[in-house]
Amino acid sequence: MSTGFPFKLAAWGIALTLVALPILGVLNGWFASDRWPVTQLNVSARFDHVSAEQIRAAAQPLLGKGFFALDLDDVRASVAKLPWVERVEVRKRWPDTVELVVLEQQPYARWGEDRLINRRGQLFSVAGAEGLQGLPRLSGPDDRLDDVLRFHAECQREFTGSGLAVDAVALSLRGGWRLELASGTVVELGRDDAQRRLKRFLDVWPRLAGTHASAPAYIDLRYENGFAMRWPEPAADGKRE
Repeated sequence: MSTGFPFKLAAWGIALTLVALPILGVLNGWFASDRWPVTQLNVSARFDHVSAEQIRAAAQPLLGKGFFALDLDDVRASVAKLPWVERVEVRKRWPDTVELVVLEQQPYARWGEDRLINRRGQLFSVAGAEGLQGLPRLSGPDDRLDDVLRFHAECQREFTGSGLAVDAVALSLRGGWRLELASGTVVELGRDDAQRRLKRFLDVWPRLAGTHASAPAYIDLRYENGFAMRWPEPAADGKRE
């Protein structure tokens, strides 16, 4: 008889034991919820938009199955349904604890009328998003989201030191770019060479900025060799708006 046979037999015996023990445990009630209840739920989050009470309320009904029978995927899915939740990490800690780490959505900008973009460049929706203040306003076709984010970042760099600030970037269905500045100025850039046209304008802007008391109302950069500007009409008392 081969000397390796006893070792193989022992290995099979151990494997069968490992398979059989959980079955025997269930049949005999060893893993029943009343024997190994989950008594501790530890929650970690920033709590900017989601409260500890909301997280606990979503997870608590699933904890009654006991430590061994508890399905972590079920807990994760239940908590992930809460508004403002981006990702959920959940794990068990022997003998009676479940630990939750909840990562909240961090809004970077608005997208269109009622959606937001998170810091990872992903779209999400939450109730009351219109009440958030101070976020850039971006819009365009959903499949051009990355292009709009990239162009917004480029515009921010180009405007550095100009005294002007970009408040909104819009990309039309036909591919035309439009900016709205914090001053309310609308800037039309068109479809082609938008960044080059913007740079050309900003190169001469320092010489134009001091010619009027207020910012221009409208700037059209869609000309091949120049641009057009419109300033606010003077107020009735002779002062500019």
